[in-house]
Amino acid sequence: MPALTRAEAETRASDLTVRRYAIDLDLTRGEEVFGSVSVIEFTADRACDTFAEVKPAVLHRVLLDGVALDPATLDGNRLPLTGLAAGDHELRVEADMHYSHTGEGMHRFTDPADGEAYVYTQLFMEDVQRVAAAFDQPDLKAVFEVTVTAPEAWTVLGNTVTTRTGSGRWRLAPTPLISTYLLAVAAGPWHSVRTEHAGLPFGLHCRRSLAPHLDRDAEELFDITRRCFDRYHELFTEPYPFDSYDQAFVPEFNAGAMENPGLVTFRDEYVFRSAFTPTEAQFRAIVVAHEMAHMWFGDLVTLRWWDDIWLNESFAEYMGFQVLSEATDFTGTWTDFAVSRKAWGTDADQRPSTHPVAPDPEAVPDTASALNNFDGISYAKGASALRQLVAWLGREDFLAGINEHFRRHRFGNATLADFIDSLAGATDRDVPGWAAAWLRTTGVDTLTPTATAVSDDTWRLEIGHDGKRPHRIEVGLYDRAADDPARLVARERVTVDIEATATVTTHDLPGTRPDVVLLNDGDLTFVKIRFDERSWATLEETLSGLPDPVSRAVTWCAARDLVRDAKIEPRAYLALAASQLPAETDPAIVESVLTFGRTLVADRYLDPALRPDALGRIAATSRALLADGGPGVRLAATRALIDSAVTAGEAAVLRGWYDDGKIPGAADLDPELRWRALLRLTVLGAATAADIDAELERDPSGTGREGAARCRAALPDAAAKEAAWQSMFHDDTLSNYLFAATAQGFWHPEQADLLEPFVARFYPDAVALTARRGAAIADAVGRHAFPATAVTPASLAAGRATLSDPGLTPAFARVLTDRLDDLSRAARIRNLAPAEYGA
Repeated sequence: MPALTRAEAETRASDLTVRRYAIDLDLTRGEEVFGSVSVIEFTADRACDTFAEVKPAVLHRVLLDGVALDPATLDGNRLPLTGLAAGDHELRVEADMHYSHTGEGMHRFTDPADGEAYVYTQLFMEDVQRVAAAFDQPDLKAVFEVTVTAPEAWTVLGNTVTTRTGSGRWRLAPTPLISTYLLAVAAGPWHSVRTEHAGLPFGLHCRRSLAPHLDRDAEELFDITRRCFDRYHELFTEPYPFDSYDQAFVPEFNAGAMENPGLVTFRDEYVFRSAFTPTEAQFRAIVVAHEMAHMWFGDLVTLRWWDDIWLNESFAEYMGFQVLSEATDFTGTWTDFAVSRKAWGTDADQRPSTHPVAPDPEAVPDTASALNNFDGISYAKGASALRQLVAWLGREDFLAGINEHFRRHRFGNATLADFIDSLAGATDRDVPGWAAAWLRTTGVDTLTPTATAVSDDTWRLEIGHDGKRPHRIEVGLYDRAADDPARLVARERVTVDIEATATVTTHDLPGTRPDVVLLNDGDLTFVKIRFDERSWATLEETLSGLPDPVSRAVTWCAARDLVRDAKIEPRAYLALAASQLPAETDPAIVESVLTFGRTLVADRYLDPALRPDALGRIAATSRALLADGGPGVRLAATRALIDSAVTAGEAAVLRGWYDDGKIPGAADLDPELRWRALLRLTVLGAATAADIDAELERDPSGTGREGAARCRAALPDAAAKEAAWQSMFHDDTLSNYLFAATAQGFWHPEQADLLEPFVARFYPDAVALTARRGAAIADAVGRHAFPATAVTPASLAAGRATLSDPGLTPAFARVLTDRLDDLSRAARIRNLAPAEYGA
């Protein structure tokens, strides 16, 4: 089916004004299809030919102004409307629509824990047409009135307040003007917790089988929701623009959440069934704040076309981290951002598929190309750029500009130019120049310090700038404590402005040179930083002694970049972790460092012969953290300790813990830890298919079903691998979640010989699968099924040859390009010879 082009959308927007959708959905027709009747009231602003979109299972009837059109004229997903006279029209489309198992359109899920079924919509970009006929583009906003017929025991949720009008019948109040992709319906026997705030109904909803876990956290979730809601009303002059605020935790959701106005949908892994770290609780809260920001950034004021997706996502990302830190007890949000989230953006910005935060319109000619821009650049890099904008512009002027933007464009659409104009009116600074440098360029700038003595009481700081953007940064100056050389004491922070064209910025500062010079201290800009030789040598002994967790996060992220840029050996990172991480108190830093050490350094960046030693170092670091860390740190260390078991002796110890249900000195094995331990035991050949069946009987939930699929794919025998492969690449009924779980269990470095034949099979089978099943499965294939640990010339050659395959879809081409670049980087890092830092 052809993607909608920007040119087609512009033509249709100039031809039509859409006023109202009346949509009636019948969810009682079984497990395969549901009924959909759409009545669209619109005006042709001039005589024209146009089209509506719909993707039916069966198209029963089409009426235009009461006159029947031939359903056979449907061409793919396009329903031609020819010879329209200027004036008012009504289009009626009656169809049966497919339920989805890929999280697109109307997704249906049957809970294995109790057999109950749930459905919900995910209509982002161009999937409303999987549910109802529409003019499917963001700038044709309209009022939606929805009615739903559902099984009697079900509850129906939507964008607006829902009312039961009869047996199984529900009516949703009319929406304000919203875009087609923001329509939302969720139905099933939900467990609901409700309250009221600021005169509006608030609700939390989840599957019945998750009810005890939601009830445990409901008050905390409501407290976060209320605090963020109130904080946004302090910052924004426009009030919340909808009539209710429901948050539904839904099964098998592809993204983290979706900002449907009035009904935010979240992946229901955020209803924690097992023990969770403070970082995980904080990130759940960040997602709550992020989606609430979208009620203004995206829902009230919506992009005109998808080249401006950053206007939605970068702002929600920035506001989510910032508002949560201001309004709640989660004050460590920017530590988490600096040590882990930001790396998502820097990694993406160094791949061949990089793009500007705000691409040129010509770079986003259709919806297929637009979908590729939902990545770490549009989210994390864009949020980091906005943090720099606030540092450069000032918070007061920044807020004045965005409030003017809301005032001008409420319930309408806007572009980058509109936003820049709103900001420029609030300041004397050159906002268009800033936007050109930051939003229209690609790549990550690098800053490198040099510190030299000028005299007995003066030293010179020179900052080398390899890049093309201006930066306002803080430079942290630290000295070893006189009473404890492992502790650093802050001397001061110096504000430095680096011009876009500057290659070196020089400052003469009083005193002797400090022991540590930390560029971008506080993490106010988007750069990679390096260290002078003395600072790095000091940090190798004192990193954990930096007093501010954000400073430590910036340093750990810089160490990560040094490994990825082949400036230090991967083993040097593990040595730094072994030396400095046991004293770390921030769980976000602990989790990020252990994860990078395990999944990238040990599994990909080191020669396989060095991997057992690397896992041994991670295990030793984890045991040290278990001995001295707080509860969140201990849980992160427990997970890493399980994942790092590699020898027969360690497998035997882990088997004992699994059978006993407890790790001595740590925690009881809850469902998450039991499945994690069983997966590792299966990989090492210390668990069997019978163990997997018994664990699934113990935990027959949806998460348990995924755990079993993961473990079965990890069984170290050819028959199990072949069965898993057939399930992934030849069973098109497999949900994205079960696909991902199977893929996660499939590839393990310990099984390299057994897996070798599948490396070559991956490329043609992945091309065929993604061509059949579309963009959502393409993302899952790239993230989970790609043979990332097969760092071999043969795999790279086969992948690069596949990029010229004519059957490659745009979505898979993008993700394959990225994975091959990661594989190539891993190969380069493996070839790094021992060298002094900075060589």
